[in-house]
Amino acid sequence: MPFATDNAHLVRLRGRVALVVGGSGGIGSATVRMLHRGGAHVVLAGLPDASLERLQRELGGSVLVVPVDVKNRAEIDRLVARTLVHFGRLDILVNAAGVASRPSLAEETDADLEHVVAVNLLGCARTIQAVMPIMKAQRRGAIVVIGSVAGEIGVMGMYSATKFGLRGLCDSVRREVRQDGVSVTLIEPGFVQTAMNPPTPRLPSPDLVAQAVTRALRRPRRTMIVPRAYVGAVFLARLLPGFMDFVVGHTAVQQHLNGNGRAHKP
Repeated sequence: MPFATDNAHLVRLRGRVALVVGGSGGIGSATVRMLHRGGAHVVLAGLPDASLERLQRELGGSVLVVPVDVKNRAEIDRLVARTLVHFGRLDILVNAAGVASRPSLAEETDADLEHVVAVNLLGCARTIQAVMPIMKAQRRGAIVVIGSVAGEIGVMGMYSATKFGLRGLCDSVRREVRQDGVSVTLIEPGFVQTAMNPPTPRLPSPDLVAQAVTRALRRPRRTMIVPRAYVGAVFLARLLPGFMDFVVGHTAVQQHLNGNGRAHKP
């Protein structure tokens, strides 16, 4: 069911249990902070690294922190079980876990390909699969998946492929749980200020995506594109795919994309 709001961006979430997977990344941590400010009981799940430790210190004991590698199904199951033991229920799942790839498929190793699919697509599918029985039994819940505009406009090699896959996954799951009171929303950000993208002062903050998450909880929608400036490009890609082939396939565009990719990804 939709949640009541405090203002245009923040949802009154007091008492709700929200699991944020990939919660120590740029978009994930912004979402954790926003849900926490709204009064939710937040489960912060992410790789056991320095980012997770910093966010844990920032928020203190007010959140449940569970290190998890989404490539490992047993760890996902333990994460969901621990959430249930601690809180007794699970109202919200936000999947923000993701890794980048080089724009050029030819420059990736086979291990690179498997890693991107395992995190971006299989990790999300396994996490949703783990929480679905709980939400169906409760007859309520909300699933929000962080995709990408690159899942509408193929420009980023295997990264785009996995984000296209998330579109199909979200459509399928939304239809499966439609009669169970569970909403499914795919949020597709463009470039924002995260570690995945080259540092650029003009890029919007991850808070913009976190605000979209709270709006999706208040009023579930199939897909949300943020910032809105990307809506036109997505419309063109759907309406005129040949034109998008011409634009994105231009030598100068490909050189720019691949140059940034090589500089930013080891």
